[in-house]
Amino acid sequence: MKNRYVLAADLPLIAVAAFGAFVARFDLLFFQHRPEFRTYLLAALLIKPVIFLLSGMYGRYWRYASIQELAVVVIGVTAASVGMAIFVTIATNLPGYVIVEFSRVVLFNDWILTLALAGGLRLGIRIVHESKASTAASRGTRAARAQRILVVGAGAAGTMVAREMRRNPQLRMHAAGFLDDDKAKVGKRIAGLRVLAETKMLPQVVRSNRIDLVVVAMPTASGRAIREVVEMCHEVGVRFQTIPGVFEVLGGRVSINRLRNVDIADLLRRSPIDGTSTTANFVAGRAVLITGGGGSIGYELARQIADAGPSHLVLLGRGENSIFEAEARLRAAYPQLKLSSVIADVRDENRLATVFDRIKPAIVFHAAAHKHVPLMEENPEEAVTNNITGTRNVVRQALRTATERFVLISTDKAVSPTSVMGASKRIAEAIVRDAAQRSGRALVVVRFGNVLGSRGSVVNTFKQQIEQGGPITVTDAEMTRYFMTIPEAVHLVLEASGNGHGGELFVLDMGQPVKIVDLARDLIKLSGLTEDDVPITFSGIRPGEKRDERLFEPDARTAHTWHPDILQIVEPERLTGPELDALVSALEAAAAAGDRRAVNMLLGQAFPDLVSTERMMGPAAAIHTTSIH
Repeated sequence: MKNRYVLAADLPLIAVAAFGAFVARFDLLFFQHRPEFRTYLLAALLIKPVIFLLSGMYGRYWRYASIQELAVVVIGVTAASVGMAIFVTIATNLPGYVIVEFSRVVLFNDWILTLALAGGLRLGIRIVHESKASTAASRGTRAARAQRILVVGAGAAGTMVAREMRRNPQLRMHAAGFLDDDKAKVGKRIAGLRVLAETKMLPQVVRSNRIDLVVVAMPTASGRAIREVVEMCHEVGVRFQTIPGVFEVLGGRVSINRLRNVDIADLLRRSPIDGTSTTANFVAGRAVLITGGGGSIGYELARQIADAGPSHLVLLGRGENSIFEAEARLRAAYPQLKLSSVIADVRDENRLATVFDRIKPAIVFHAAAHKHVPLMEENPEEAVTNNITGTRNVVRQALRTATERFVLISTDKAVSPTSVMGASKRIAEAIVRDAAQRSGRALVVVRFGNVLGSRGSVVNTFKQQIEQGGPITVTDAEMTRYFMTIPEAVHLVLEASGNGHGGELFVLDMGQPVKIVDLARDLIKLSGLTEDDVPITFSGIRPGEKRDERLFEPDARTAHTWHPDILQIVEPERLTGPELDALVSALEAAAAAGDRRAVNMLLGQAFPDLVSTERMMGPAAAIHTTSIH
């Protein structure tokens, strides 16, 4: 109903309230001996609508009235009654006595009646609207049977879902009831729906109520709780969806009325790491440079660092599109942040020198790297120039410009490396730790495994394959990996970075490794499908890949730290000093010459676990052997 019609309806109700107030105080024929009624009625019709307007009572969409809107009615009516009291006081004291006498009880009666009538009108508008929606839904049900929906979670999110289904009959969804783990709610009605049982009774409720779809409305629940609901849905063969968490809604990633399929990040096979504490305080008021700032890890680093208030945050990357997008998102979220973007290649040391001289970063996070194992097997020169030379260049500039803290983001593939990529990252680790030993500066390495949802991750690949109807391609049935979400990984990187003193190797505790094939099966289930719909095929382990990853060497010593999810690792480092310098120089020369065979053989000499026909010792190896040892 438009608000001009609400105003038109208010006027007779104001008159009725005034009349009723006098009747309640006197009698039905009061107007015969109470001349002040006419003056009071006229004043009420003039004063009350104006105050209602000023208090916002005509600026609301009453078909969606809530407790907040009804509070506006209370405030508006009370203000109007105060206005009438002021009018009566003035009128009874004016020369000539506009009102000769007046009973104060009438003012109270008028307030009560106006509140009941004005509030009732607006509540009635909502009831009529929802009744029409319900009628339309019933008609739609006759035309096409509505899905019967079971809502898991009778909290704020669940009631929101139930109301939205009533308001939007075009969805053809009929809410059959709630499930909730709060025993006090069971049997009660919430938002017009009965709480049928506790969550553990889901299979029985689904069968007895012919449920078509389960909506999981528990945005703050743990991954374990959601997994239990998902497994029960799978057991009984019913489809399910989950509403987004409140931070996803506020962040603009999804709309409030959009249901999404459960994301695998919600179902980590371990308790999520608590990332609520502020870990980036050590960057407050400092200039911070992030290489690879347009990547998944680089952007999340920038986001969490921005929360701590650096004096200057600089994103450096080679890909202009990813840097542009990262900068745009950060500027929108942190408009007061001093933010700069630099398009540069870490392999270009002259360009890096110019950047470091201009910015003079106090803290550097080096996240720029090539990370795809099969691609680096085919392009070993790139692994050398980007992962090794690039790291050496950034370290050199950090030391030259007196950077206080340097953090290398590394990978579990650097442990006993079997691939070019892993070997290049292990050498990058050695460069950083050797520089820390030589300089005494706080240069540290943080190593972790696979990150869910990062660009090019296996989860994203599986999702694309499911969308295309399959099959999902898994390399090996027994292949396992460690997994962590991007925010979890970056939270722990910052935690470790702020506590390192120099030369430490920190490893993030990522729980138990997960079979890749189990991850694929989970994603198929979460998509509401089966392996009959989306088959899984096995392609075989690709060159350089391991069946199982480790986070540290078998002979490494581990030490617990200040944080339960961060370990400090002491590994025997064979590549140090002149030997490391000679290997890096030889690799750079081979890469510059485009000699892939020489690159492979040099890496094979340094890391015996690398196995490839190209890395077998041959005549060319002798050329470089003397330069390594």
